[in-house]
Amino acid sequence: MKQEIEIEYKNLLTKSEYKRLLRLYPFQKAIKQHNYYFETAQLQLQKQKSALRIRKKNNEYVLTLKQPHYGQLLETHVEITEDETEQCLIGNFIEHKQFNEQLAKLGVDAQQLNYIGKLVTYRRIYEENETIYVLDRSLYNGYEDFEFELEVNDEHKGKKHFLSILKKAEIKQVHTPNKIERFFKTLPKQI
Repeated sequence: MKQEIEIEYKNLLTKSEYKRLLRLYPFQKAIKQHNYYFETAQLQLQKQKSALRIRKKNNEYVLTLKQPHYGQLLETHVEITEDETEQCLIGNFIEHKQFNEQLAKLGVDAQQLNYIGKLVTYRRIYEENETIYVLDRSLYNGYEDFEFELEVNDEHKGKKHFLSILKKAEIKQVHTPNKIERFFKTLPKQI
């Protein structure tokens, strides 16, 4: 199990803004990611501004719990197998002692988790000076959206740099819910 604090700034984009950033920076070829989301019937994770997903990328599977942590996000990761992923998708959530203990701290019993749905992202990355530039095109529940993320080590310098990138690209800063929030807003009212 691995934990990390994520400091990132994000902004939803129009398709033309996405293409503009693609021209401004030397992003790598897009990598396809499958994000499988989980929640309890009582929406226990959402109520605590937390989220749980399995991400498949390059035939590797990572289970990630995201939860608030002093104004940032604490991410808890566990590498799992394809078979374990398939078990989670059919309702047999894996037994991983440390990870399940992390869920229990949120009052969530892993056996109450249900697979909710999938979001596919085509991710392009560019790294420079310990900063990761991310351009995402995501598809979910009949929707498509575009997003720019900047992952940084320093909150204050990162925010300043993020705003300068938006200004340079003539992109207006907009409130940007995270992917799982956008995904959940497109679901029918009953999960």
